[in-house]
Amino acid sequence: MEIWLWVVTALVAVVFLGSGVSKVVSSRQALYDSGMSYVQDVHPVALKAIGLLELTGALGLVLPPVLERSVHLVPIASGALAVMMLVATALHLRRREPFVVPLALAVVAGALTVLRLTEYPV
Repeated sequence: MEIWLWVVTALVAVVFLGSGVSKVVSSRQALYDSGMSYVQDVHPVALKAIGLLELTGALGLVLPPVLERSVHLVPIASGALAVMMLVATALHLRRREPFVVPLALAVVAGALTVLRLTEYPV
């Protein structure tokens, strides 16, 4: 089970790393042109902040166990990412856009939080 949990953690980290990097380095117009129409409702500074939070969360999932330091941060990072994705789900619902991807990410990140806090600590 531990290997499976690490594979899921790595996949979630890669998704948030990619998403965070794209929000930090791309312009708002470039994100809009790539299909992220919700950026119309998000202030440009807030969009960069969301990207930084996604980057921080992705690194918080992987770096503490790899460095064998502050492993208690892993469930905090996954919990924060789950909350972010619940907020993203609400945004997409309000805009009447597809919301399954952020909702699925919220569920997976929430499950990682619960598993890392209880049965499978890092």
